Amino acid sequence: MTVAILLVFYLGTPILVLHLCHRYRFVNKLGAVVMAYIIGLLAGNFGLLPPGSEVVQEALTSATIPLALPLLLFSLNIRSWLRVAGKTMLSLALGIGSAVVMVLLGYYIFRDMLDEIWKISGMMVGVYSGGTPNMASIQSVVQAHPETYIILNTHDIIISSLYLAFLMTVGQRVFGKFLKPFAGNKRLDDQALEFDGYDPYEGIFRKKTFYPLLVATGLSIFIAGVSIGLSFLITGGISMLIVILSITSLGIIASLIPRVNKIDKTFETGMYFILIFSLAVASMADVSKFAGSAPGLFFYVALVIFGSLLLHLLLSKIFDVDTDTMIITSTALICSPPFVPVVAGALKNKEIIISGLTVGIIGYAIGNYLGISVALILR
Repeated sequence: MTVAILLVFYLGTPILVLHLCHRYRFVNKLGAVVMAYIIGLLAGNFGLLPPGSEVVQEALTSATIPLALPLLLFSLNIRSWLRVAGKTMLSLALGIGSAVVMVLLGYYIFRDMLDEIWKISGMMVGVYSGGTPNMASIQSVVQAHPETYIILNTHDIIISSLYLAFLMTVGQRVFGKFLKPFAGNKRLDDQALEFDGYDPYEGIFRKKTFYPLLVATGLSIFIAGVSIGLSFLITGGISMLIVILSITSLGIIASLIPRVNKIDKTFETGMYFILIFSLAVASMADVSKFAGSAPGLFFYVALVIFGSLLLHLLLSKIFDVDTDTMIITSTALICSPPFVPVVAGALKNKEIIISGLTVGIIGYAIGNYLGISVALILR
């Protein structure tokens, strides 16, 4: 009975969160992942969960990421990567390089102040080249403590909000003093990309959408199973390093199959599993351990976000990247693709939306490789 109640809570709460994001503008701006963390923290720290919930929590955190990753990757359009303008791809490389450089610099500055700093560094490379799914995947590989993961995510949310506020208000004018203007001429009114109540999950249970999604989910389970089998074949046990990298690779390969790539709502379904993971891992965190547990982490995150932004600006000046391309690329990497249309709206430039989204998706695809590699090197 307890297990059934916990499953209803963990599987049902993300649906409620998604509904609230669809219904209310302020919840949508806060974000579904943030809402899941808040609810999880409240449930886990105010005695709302029954004793013995740890078994269900650990099972969900172990299962959701291997299921989510292929679904997130199925919608990749490799051909669109090839159509992205050269300057955008250059800006992507400069942005990722800037983030990695600042993570490494911060590692040597804060390594005597932070426990698990090699794990933190790997997760930061993952999240600032891809997004939250990459950070969650790397966390499962390096086995960082839930408290470390939640504190890192909390600092990321706070500082990323300041970063976004800067880009959406004065960033274009400030960077425009150093970089050339965007060459296109398709401008956009501020209100064109505002929240309009559109629900990306609308129609997901219709027959023509739901049945193909079941097939995609089955393929995701198959990919996870193959990856686990490969891990047993190589190591004799479950190595999350092999499992996650195998899942990422097989997910990208599957995206090249037209029938898989065209299945609607696979990315949204993958994000639903990410919300379950976020809820479960947040409910495992003990807030009483937060205070003083990572005094330098806030400054480490701030250094990486704003330091990589400044380094990206300098490199963009050297390599002649325009203002809007630099800003939208940085947004996609630091804050992930969902923020691209919002920032494009603030910049009044709709031409950069596709480039920004493509950059973000590429980041999702390579974030695991980069993050895990950096973590293992620093270990």
